[in-house]
Amino acid sequence: MLNSYALLLSSAILLATSMACTTTDGVSLRADGSPGPQECPEKALDAMRYLKLHVGDASLVELDANQMRSRGITLYDGPVESVLMRDLGPLETTTRLYGQVWTSGPQVVIRYYKAHPPDGDEMPICAVARLSEDQLRKRPESKPGTAILDGSMASAVVVNAFR
Repeated sequence: MLNSYALLLSSAILLATSMACTTTDGVSLRADGSPGPQECPEKALDAMRYLKLHVGDASLVELDANQMRSRGITLYDGPVESVLMRDLGPLETTTRLYGQVWTSGPQVVIRYYKAHPPDGDEMPICAVARLSEDQLRKRPESKPGTAILDGSMASAVVVNAFR
């Protein structure tokens, strides 16, 4: 009786732990809450090849379409809509980038999974938001689930996998 109770309890703990280590999108999380490695879907790789977007191609992006040109923006865990401020290959200015924000680590992590040009159809992509010199580091007054950043802009950089 005791052994079966211990087995059931340890199974429940293992299940709860494994569920806590992934997001709803199936992205594994690191110990600090930031997302772990993730492959770029084949459809996105095909779309980027067709568009002639290469790893490292980058453009200026407003991180949150609702807080453009603001100082001290607040990002929240979950979906985000960003806006290209310059062309990214054939993706012209004002193309919307849709992705996911994680605020648990020391820096904000933003991964983009879709692009929607102003006069075109939505398409899959793989890109990340980046700024050098720790500029995506959240301010100390950021509360859990949020990240307050000094500026509203970053670079959207094309990747072939999320690392």
